[in-house]
This record gives sequence, structure tokens and C-alpha cells, in this order.
Amino acid sequence: MQLLFHLENTIKQAFSPEREVLKMNEPGLEKAMDTLQYLSQDSDARRLYEARQKYLHDEASMLGSAKMAGIKKVAKNMLTLNLDIATIAKATGLTEQEINSLRK
Repeated sequence: MQLLFHLENTIKQAFSPEREVLKMNEPGLEKAMDTLQYLSQDSDARRLYEARQKYLHDEASMLGSAKMAGIKKVAKNMLTLNLDIATIAKATGLTEQEINSLRK
């Protein structure tokens, strides 16, 4: 933990004026700096950060699931219209195997 704190201070001192520019130009560096900043926070801040990250992950997962459910519903509707599998695959992004499994 002390090493991380020291590293964060070193980064702040060395790149203070250019830090924001570096973060904008180097996405990997931005993530590393953000992680270092996170790791140097107190335990309450870290707990809140982790809770927020979990919420964002859960929300993204739910949205992804809802999107896939909508795509599958559209594909089923297209099957009922007797559209060919290749057209349905092209329109939905599903594989032919996924589309065939919707027929059941």
C-alpha cells in the first residue's frame, strides 16, 4: 500500500502540469492513474467506489440482457414471417445456430 501511495505521489509530482493531457492522449495511462488514485483512498471511499462499480456492472449486464432479449424477439418475429435464416442473421447479428434454436 505504501508503494502505491509513493507511486501516486511520484506521478503527481512528475506529471502534475501534463497529467490531464497525458490522461487524454493515453487511455491506458489514464486507467493506471485512476487505479492508483483509487488504491490510495481511505477504506470508506474505497467501499463506496466498489459499490458504485458493482452497480455500474450490474446495470450494464441488465441492459445487455434486455438488448439480447429484444434481438431474439425480433428474430422470432422474422421467423414467423418466413424470412430466410441468412437474412435474419444479417439483420440481427445472431448466428444461424442461434436463430435455429429460437424455432423450438
